[in-house]
Amino acid sequence: MEILHATAEDIGGILEIYNQGIEDRIATLDTDQKTLQYMTDWFNQRENRYAVIVAKEAGYVVGWCALNPYNQRCAYAGVGDPSVYVRRNQRGKGIGEQLMRRIIDIAKDNDFHKLVLATLAINLRAQQLYKKIGFREVGVYHRQGIIEGNFVDVMIMELLF
Repeated sequence: MEILHATAEDIGGILEIYNQGIEDRIATLDTDQKTLQYMTDWFNQRENRYAVIVAKEAGYVVGWCALNPYNQRCAYAGVGDPSVYVRRNQRGKGIGEQLMRRIIDIAKDNDFHKLVLATLAINLRAQQLYKKIGFREVGVYHRQGIIEGNFVDVMIMELLF
C-alpha cells in the first residue's frame, strides 16, 4: 500500500468512499450522497496547507484523509480538523491509522500545533483509533445532530503537538 498526496485522478475514489461513509451513518452527520462535481469543487478549492492524501493498493483508492480548517478566524490558524475514511471492505486493516499518522506529520510540517476532530459517540472503532494515535477525549456534545430521525451525540477529541 502507498500513501500519496491526492490528485484529480483520485477524486472518483474519494467520492465513492465518502458516500459509503454517508450510507453507513457512523462516520458523518452528512445525509445526502455527494456528486462528482461536488467532490471536484471541494478538492479544487483547497489551499496547499490543507492536504488530501490517499491510500492506494494496485492504483486503487482504498482510503483517504484530509486536513481541514478548524475555523476561518486567524487565531485558529494552528488548529486543523482531520477527516479519515476507509473503503467499507478495507476497514480494520490499519489503513485509517496509516493515513492519520501521515496527516499528523503533514500538519506538523505546516505549522499546526493541534488537531481537533468530532466523531459520532457511537463510533467506538474510530475512537479507539484516535486514542491509539494520541488523541484525548475533550467532551461530548449531546443531541448534536440527527440521523434517521434520532438525535446523536458527538465526541470532541484533540491532539496537541
